[in-house]
Amino acid sequence: MSDVIGVLVMAYGSPANRAEVEPYYTKIRHGRAPTAEQLADLVRRYDAIGGISPLGERTDAQVRGLAAALERRAPGRFDVRFGSKYTEPSIEVAAQSFIDDGITTVVGITLTPHSATMGSGEYLNRAAVALEEHATLIRIDQWYDTAGFAELMAARVQDAIAQIPTERRAGALTLFTAHSLPQRILEIGDPYPDQLADSAQNIADAAGIGAYEIAWQSAGRTPDPWIGPDILDVIKGLPERGIDAVVICPVGFVADHLEVLYDVDVEAQAAAAAAGIVLTRTASLNDDPRFLDVLATRVLEVSA
Repeated sequence: MSDVIGVLVMAYGSPANRAEVEPYYTKIRHGRAPTAEQLADLVRRYDAIGGISPLGERTDAQVRGLAAALERRAPGRFDVRFGSKYTEPSIEVAAQSFIDDGITTVVGITLTPHSATMGSGEYLNRAAVALEEHATLIRIDQWYDTAGFAELMAARVQDAIAQIPTERRAGALTLFTAHSLPQRILEIGDPYPDQLADSAQNIADAAGIGAYEIAWQSAGRTPDPWIGPDILDVIKGLPERGIDAVVICPVGFVADHLEVLYDVDVEAQAAAAAAGIVLTRTASLNDDPRFLDVLATRVLEVSA
């Protein structure tokens, strides 16, 4: 038995090169291969952001940064490892590595601020099953409410507002966004929408802004209804409301990847340009040491 506490950091995963795109797409479709049209559309979006998503590199840097932050604050106490939902090493492989090394307490944390049954809940449930009877899992279901997070995001909102031309700045609207999920989660009282609302309020208060709303983005390409309003619909409707500048704060995401670099920087930006709207967005957290210190704070809190 080891006195070291494991930290299992979990994230979605992303293909590292073009050859991995189709197998990856098949995996996220639960073994159903994408059609030629679906694959071509995904490749098109990757091409628009430089050929492939940088998410793998960003996640690796975040995991290393969290390990360094914990080592500074609690030397020798934590062993930080990564497990992915759809790429390797998987959540199960990472969990097994803790078991193999005799680590019997593991903190599970996902790289998403808010709790959702179809988000962080799925990651943590997989970790719990993999560790069952071998190690105790301490779940971090959400961490948006950790001290310092709202202030960190508020500074990014203020920086994005400062990028808007002076004559449009006073009337700018801030949109806080997160990944949409199927509407059926609302029927089971999923905490996700309420946590996003709470998160937005905390950041808006810290940033000193009054004009803000919540929108949803990156809905899946399925026939099911997804939570709205969609960010593109909101942007297209801004001119008739007399709004000519918007700040997008994709608070549900912690790194530059397809949902930010394409869905916001390409797709939403094009919608804004067509509507005559100035659009800026907040800088992604990526491996900002202040962000990783927030995550370290939550890990230390739950393992005290």
